[in-house]
Amino acid sequence: MEFHGTTVLGMVRDGKAVIGGDGQVTFGQNTVMKHTAVKVRRLYHGKVLAGFAGSVADALTLFEHFEGKLEESHGNLPRAAVALSREWRTDRMLGKLEALLLVADQEHLFILSGTGEVIEPDDFIAAIGSGGSYALAAARAFASVEQTMPLEEVVRRSLDIAADICIYTNHHLTVETLG
Repeated sequence: MEFHGTTVLGMVRDGKAVIGGDGQVTFGQNTVMKHTAVKVRRLYHGKVLAGFAGSVADALTLFEHFEGKLEESHGNLPRAAVALSREWRTDRMLGKLEALLLVADQEHLFILSGTGEVIEPDDFIAAIGSGGSYALAAARAFASVEQTMPLEEVVRRSLDIAADICIYTNHHLTVETLG
């Protein structure tokens, strides 16, 4: 059995990036071990946001590797994302890590996976984790009808909706903003 962190949502619009995540950590299939985990962090001198879903220890290892890739690329997020995904897919140890990362700067938003995927969504809205599809649907709905709603509010409301639906997601939110 492993510890899992869930539901992270990110958006980029008009030179602003926001990533938010809930605080629940689940052990196995049915035990909530923590309610106030922080799954979203600032990286590379506060210029990049990153969130994770999946195995907590694996995600923290990936954060360290990703920060190293950001340093090597002098903060170039697309280059660092590709470099991490390439290493994650080909390195024996990293290849066993079970987590997804959602990373953003003020221009880009990527989902990174251990299968080598580097996905930049067309609408600059992405979510990962068990409640990710609920949060994503809510964010897209808000974005389509509330063009003036601040991104932080869209992310918070969308994560709250996911928490109302997904048993692996709670209402203790951490939201980080750039720009």
